[in-house]
Amino acid sequence: MTAIAKSQPSYPRLALILGALAAFGPLSIDTYLPALPTIATDFATTTAAVQQTLSAFFVGLALGQLFYGPVSDRMGRRAPLLFGCAMYTVVSIGCAFAGSTIGLMGLRFLQALGSSAGVVIGRSVVRDLFDERESARMYSFLVLVMGIAPITAPLIGGQLLVMFGWRAIFFALAAFGLFCFVMVWFWLDESLPLERRTASGLGATMRGYLALFGDGRYIGFALAGGLASAAMFAYISGSAFVFIELNGVPPDRFGLFFGANAFGLIAASQLNRHLLERYTSTQLLTAALSVTALAAISLFATTLAGIGGFPLMLVLLFVTIASTGMVGPNATALAMAPYGRKAGSAAALLGATQFMAGAVAGALVGLLANGTALPMTGVIALCGGSAFVLLHAVALRSKE
Repeated sequence: MTAIAKSQPSYPRLALILGALAAFGPLSIDTYLPALPTIATDFATTTAAVQQTLSAFFVGLALGQLFYGPVSDRMGRRAPLLFGCAMYTVVSIGCAFAGSTIGLMGLRFLQALGSSAGVVIGRSVVRDLFDERESARMYSFLVLVMGIAPITAPLIGGQLLVMFGWRAIFFALAAFGLFCFVMVWFWLDESLPLERRTASGLGATMRGYLALFGDGRYIGFALAGGLASAAMFAYISGSAFVFIELNGVPPDRFGLFFGANAFGLIAASQLNRHLLERYTSTQLLTAALSVTALAAISLFATTLAGIGGFPLMLVLLFVTIASTGMVGPNATALAMAPYGRKAGSAAALLGATQFMAGAVAGALVGLLANGTALPMTGVIALCGGSAFVLLHAVALRSKE
């Protein structure tokens, strides 16, 4: 294992800090999912319209990472990270006072800009401190830590919704943002020394992004991992409608179904850690993405044919989502491996690809809404199948 810098906290504490930062996204998304129908009623609009606040959040995450990545390569990791945590905290309070769907969309976009600091800079810190194999293990460990969020967030959100109303959810998110700010301030030292920082301006940053786009290996792994994540975001966008409104799941029980899939994702990520002792990241990514694509396409086919009903849908969703727990860590490690000196920019473009694909997938689910589960399962199948094709047609071919 590549040694952690002397000034850094222990491995478990470092994983806890970075996992909490990575959890900005899942917490911000999953906690308010049970409240989507209630927010729609409160704003006198449709659930499909409120789903667009999810897409606004995904877009903010994508654009924010493109900003924080190169900034953290130039200024170091701590200062941009503290700024992002502070911004997230303040805007989360603003979300609690939103008075319309449009207002909530704008605030969610700003909230995502703040949270994107944790997502991209956390990945950069891992690349600062670990090599390719150990990075994959740390990313898997981060999935374990941050995986608590998708399990607990909808349950917490459902209870807050029932007891205090949907606005309390955003006050809770503000408290989490403040907690992360304090944790970074006291426990996380700078991981990027002065001699490894870049001095490039905007033009050089853009040229760096263009160079990454020109690297078939990098962009292949980024798109494959991003589209697999987009399948999960399509599920996130449509699950509240499909579970609560179509299949009668009570809002305060929604988290139990949602958490089961998150548990599968965590289990797969930890299995990945152990399998890395015997297999390469490329081998594991290829196998996992094959499972994702097959399960996703089967999900759409059975929904279209009306086979199996809600129980079979739950099983196929579980397999699809769980398998992404192995796709994400390996795709990330393989894409990031050659870019030690440009870890911030490489992580930023990787995250931007992931969340922009998620924004498009989530928007498609809302735009195609027809009162059935087909829009959600169809977009999941499209993303899973496309990820499999891109892995074999671009990433693996470029590596040869």
